[in-house]
Amino acid sequence: MRIHEVPGDPGKKQNGKRAGRGEGSGLGKSAGRGNKGYRSRAGSKRKTHFEGGQMPYFRRIPKRGFYNIFSKVYQAVNISILEKYFESGDQIDPEALREKGVIHPSETRIKILGKGELTKSFTIKAHAFSKSAMEKINSKGGKCEVLSC
Repeated sequence: MRIHEVPGDPGKKQNGKRAGRGEGSGLGKSAGRGNKGYRSRAGSKRKTHFEGGQMPYFRRIPKRGFYNIFSKVYQAVNISILEKYFESGDQIDPEALREKGVIHPSETRIKILGKGELTKSFTIKAHAFSKSAMEKINSKGGKCEVLSC
């Protein structure tokens, strides 16, 4: 038996109703659209936010603030996490963090924060460092390299 020889499921596929094909079809004359009006016309599509002419919700509510398109968003990584996932002497960069699953694959900028204790020495390449993180890394003989965004 081949895939084209497998019998179909009877009743699975039904033919659609043939609207506007005479009174005998049950959907003749105005094809089930009623008489006159906006919805009876061809090409009538109501916008999802249309409220029947009532002042729409998005125009009723006050608007405040703005979205800064120039803001730089960083994925924060604490040194306690680096301590957990990496060995002493490792070179840590965004690619290494992605491989270990520390950061989301789509994140572009990384900032190293100083939460936690550090006992190992690392060479870390990131886009930004907090002061406390830099102090802790440098005190253990590690290096901080700032990547350009």
